[in-house]
Amino acid sequence: MNRVELISCISKETGFTKKDCEKLVRTFTDTIEKTLVAGGKVSISGFGTFETRERAQKEAYNPVTKVKKTVAAKQVPAFKPSKALKDSVAKG
Repeated sequence: MNRVELISCISKETGFTKKDCEKLVRTFTDTIEKTLVAGGKVSISGFGTFETRERAQKEAYNPVTKVKKTVAAKQVPAFKPSKALKDSVAKG
């Protein structure tokens, strides 16, 4: 499911206009992004937690040219699903 399909699904389920649902989805994702950039985390009970994690510096190389390169350490976004979500997906 992509963003447009998600907006359509929310619109159909709630009866809200697609424009309102698009604004809701955009605000939701922007809020999570701003919180992660500020170093915080977002926990949604029964769904999961959005957070940042430190990715260590590492050595990488181009397999074609065999040139080695150092990739700097950085913060990356991560999602940890809740137990309820894991159980729901496991049941199918």
